[in-house]
Amino acid sequence: MTDSPTPAIRLTGLRKSFGAVAAVTGVDLEIGDGEFFSMLGPSGSGKTTVLRMIAGFELPTAGTVHLGGRDVTRLAPFERDVNTVFQDYALFPHMTVRENVEYGLKVRGVGRSARRARAAEALASVRLDGFGDRRPSAMSGGQRQRVALARALVNRPRVLLLDEPLGALDLKLREQMQVELKAIQREVGITFVFVTHDQDEALTMSDRVAVFESGRIAQVGTPAEVYERPASSFVAGFVGTSNVFTGEVARGLLGRDGTFSIRPEKIDLSPDSGVPGAVGLPGAVGLPGVVAEVVYAGPVTRYVIDLDAGSRAVVVAQNRHHGAPLAARGDHVRLSWHDEHVVEIPTSSKETADA
Repeated sequence: MTDSPTPAIRLTGLRKSFGAVAAVTGVDLEIGDGEFFSMLGPSGSGKTTVLRMIAGFELPTAGTVHLGGRDVTRLAPFERDVNTVFQDYALFPHMTVRENVEYGLKVRGVGRSARRARAAEALASVRLDGFGDRRPSAMSGGQRQRVALARALVNRPRVLLLDEPLGALDLKLREQMQVELKAIQREVGITFVFVTHDQDEALTMSDRVAVFESGRIAQVGTPAEVYERPASSFVAGFVGTSNVFTGEVARGLLGRDGTFSIRPEKIDLSPDSGVPGAVGLPGAVGLPGVVAEVVYAGPVTRYVIDLDAGSRAVVVAQNRHHGAPLAARGDHVRLSWHDEHVVEIPTSSKETADA
């Protein structure tokens, strides 16, 4: 991201209602030039509606959209310096790859030789040199996704909007394309705004992430900030897995009031020696419990523990010993963690009302 004083995107007081349904309830956000920015949230959280308002496919009920300092709130999509890549790619099956990429330039009246040169440049930027004469039907899902990306990049927009573009790919290809897409964004240097409901995807690819909840932004920060320092119980639970303790449970487990989060990988699991106060980590806090479930997941095993002090906790441990579990269902174990890994979560007025 550059130090430009004018953000690529500025959203102010953005709201959108569909009849009596409030899809977006007030979004203020700035996204910098050259930033890979992700909007993350569950279905119905408002992230896609915000993307569509940036693109011009939806008009806000209230608020403004600025692109590069220019108010585009009421402008049509073709009047905005943005392009959008969708999950279904929307390629023309009767056209070659080159013709698909050139199409937007042809509509704008760009000459044939200039179209060819810019299409070749766009295809090279997505690692598809030499694929121009193929039909989309003769390509893999990952290749078609890159053709759609090249078609969006060929117009050299200031901002590229991506609406769950990897959702149709299988897991292994999706993981490969996450790395590819981030590398492409870094090379072309334009702002990418990426909508996803996949937490791992957002954490892997983004410079910053906005987590959406019920039509509003619950937190904006770097992947590490959002994961390590969640601003609410919702963020702690949605971005990865977290053990959230509050009220009497927090007092019983941690000895203090408030709402607290401990990530499963921060907790050490060891057999319960039966010695009061014994812990598995030097200088750590430890609590006894009984293993309720053991879930093998390849590189890690997930343990669900019924704590003697009340509530449940999840522990994730790497499988370093040929997949042999640290404990089995029914085993008495002790959980331990360093106090520095306990994160106090601010309690919003909404959460207080819900409680």
